[in-house]
Amino acid sequence: MTTMPFLEKLKNKKLILASNSPRRQELLKGLEVEFEVRVNPIDETVPAEIPAEYVAAFLSKLKAESFPDELLENEILITSDTVVIENGHVLGKPKSEQEAFDMIKSLSGTTHSVMTAVTIMDRLKRITLEDETLVTFRFLEEEEIWHYIRNYKPFDKAGAYGIQEWVGFVGVSKIEGSYYNVMGFPLHLVYEQLKKW
Repeated sequence: MTTMPFLEKLKNKKLILASNSPRRQELLKGLEVEFEVRVNPIDETVPAEIPAEYVAAFLSKLKAESFPDELLENEILITSDTVVIENGHVLGKPKSEQEAFDMIKSLSGTTHSVMTAVTIMDRLKRITLEDETLVTFRFLEEEEIWHYIRNYKPFDKAGAYGIQEWVGFVGVSKIEGSYYNVMGFPLHLVYEQLKKW
């Protein structure tokens, strides 16, 4: 496989992905770049006055700020956060089966927003990118929701679902925007920014 020219520019750089998400790691590999995973724990409490549409950017920046003086001169850090927004409210990661059921039940038969923010930073500069995708679910029967929750256990997913899993296959009837943004990583924006870095 030949190397894309922009990858040549990055060969002296070290990419660091600050995410334990297997989905983000898989997607970044798809750009044919080498990277290491390095995560600093943070308190993801969001101040109540921050509007729902700014929460992903707030958390993405917060994750980047947890690396204040750790980056070497040749390192580029990538952090990201994804939120599901329904009627102006953020749906986080469910803490129980019942909470997951309630989340998916509320999304059933409606359209909601998925916002992902990505922060790219080195020792000299930092930029945060945002993307929004509108996702429409058909009406889901209760037994379908329970089947998904009990078999796929979506407790690490914002809004209690993964579009790339069974409930996405059978439930998503329309999508406006980037599919990969819903998975948690707007690759087209990351690629464009890394080309310029």
